[in-house]
This record gives sequence, structure tokens and C-alpha cells, in this order.
Amino acid sequence: MLETIMLSVPVVFLMVSVYLTYRSVVLGKRSRKTAVLRQIASFALVGSVCLMTSLVAMAAGESPAPAAAASGGDLNMGISMLAAALATGISGIGGGIAVGGAAPAAIGATSEDPKAFGKALIFVALGEGVALYGLLVSILIISKF
Repeated sequence: MLETIMLSVPVVFLMVSVYLTYRSVVLGKRSRKTAVLRQIASFALVGSVCLMTSLVAMAAGESPAPAAAASGGDLNMGISMLAAALATGISGIGGGIAVGGAAPAAIGATSEDPKAFGKALIFVALGEGVALYGLLVSILIISKF
């Protein structure tokens, strides 16, 4: 019971943070840019606290969660899974930023000159390639274990 409560605290904190930020943007108290930066900061804070709590519990010889003890997971596997998740997530964000900039330019170029469609499509696909490379790296990391 205590483990369930401890695991739900970060989720509840993030949900309350999202709700309060949404209300402040709707009411006009904050700009959207400030709200996004605050959400990223709160996510980073909760993630670092959860990671540090796990590492301290592992160093003390205690299991941070009953599932980790039952499956026999160790620190190396946990860190590699975290690395795989970060590789996929950050490359997906980078690919989204690249496609978000290239796709409108490609649409504009195609609307002016329909012959430029092939060249414009290549630039959009290059942005998507970044996300695929991150996914490939995470698959390679996961396949080591």
C-alpha cells in the first residue's frame, strides 16, 4: 500500500502542475512560453527526484519498488533503459522541431513551383531521419541486455 502511494505522488504532482498551468494560461495570467518552460522545469524536477531516490535506495541495498526486486533488475539495466528512453525522446523532439520548420517551407515552395516538390520532400524526410536514428540507437542499447 505504501509503495503505491509513493509511486503515485510524482504523477499527482505533475497532473496538478499541468492543471494549474492550464488555468493560468486560460485566465491570461501567464504567456504560453512561460507555461511551457515551467512545465519542462517541473518535469525535470520530478524526474531528477525520482531518479535520485532510486539510486539512493539501490546504493543502500533496498529495492526502490517491489517489481524491481521481483524481476531481479539491477542498476546497469535501469540506467541503460533510461538512456534508451532519452535517446528516443530527445531525437523525437529534435525531429519534430526540424519537420516543424521544414514542412511549412516545403509547402510554400511547392505552392509556388510544383516542380520543387521532390526537393522539398527530401528536406522534410531529413528531419524525420533524426528521430529514426534515435530510435535505432535506443534499440541497440536495449538489445545489449
